[in-house]
Amino acid sequence: MPDNFIVEFDIIPDEDYRYGIQFTLYNDWEDNSKELNDELFPGLGGLHLALEYDRWESRGYKDGEDWIDGVATKNPVIKEQLNHVILWIQKRRVRVYHQDEKVLDMPTNIYTGVKLNRMRFSGWDRSSFPLISNIKITTASPDMRSKLITEGKLTTYGITFDVNKAVVKSESFGTLKSIADVLKENETVKVKIIGHTDSDGDDAKNLELSNLRAESVKNELIKNFGIDASRMETEGAGETKPVAPNDTPANKSMNRRVEFIKIN
Repeated sequence: MPDNFIVEFDIIPDEDYRYGIQFTLYNDWEDNSKELNDELFPGLGGLHLALEYDRWESRGYKDGEDWIDGVATKNPVIKEQLNHVILWIQKRRVRVYHQDEKVLDMPTNIYTGVKLNRMRFSGWDRSSFPLISNIKITTASPDMRSKLITEGKLTTYGITFDVNKAVVKSESFGTLKSIADVLKENETVKVKIIGHTDSDGDDAKNLELSNLRAESVKNELIKNFGIDASRMETEGAGETKPVAPNDTPANKSMNRRVEFIKIN
């Protein structure tokens, strides 16, 4: 796995859920890279995240070293309901979100040199059988802060839409969260959000669609991440500013993008 990535999953704990599950990311022995069995666990090092009924507990570990522990009781999982959990790894830093709210933030929770290449769910309750689904792993760009704050411009392909639609797709969450965190850490920064399309279809409709998409991105940042509306402007460029010729599917995908421009 890369140094910066996001793991998401849904869990429905049953009535008997107490000690719950443990989700582990770990560094397996290189000689066993193509094998899958319990004897490889827990590997050379990694991170345990325990989802108990009343708390979150993270434990970074490395062979021969002490545990790096983190505990939080904020907003624990709810029994017999769908809970959406996000684990965001940025090198050694670990952040956990539940129902779009940050519940745990450990700046140094993973040992240096631990290369995570395996994941595992473990159960602790003998009579509890929680349901787990919608497991997703996405990359989290490490240079968003420098791109937007230092260089003044961020181009992203991680915010996606269905064809000819302006509704932001759910898989865009990781990218939106990365951008929202940059804005929260730099509270005086204002941005212009610009939507771009490829050249397929009518020029005027593409311009309108790009405007609607930029507005949708703004609304997502307001609704789901608490970014103040006054800090964001929107604009649609349609197909007028391509970064590649619109002659192949790959080039067209490069032109379908969202840009964030720092305006102060």
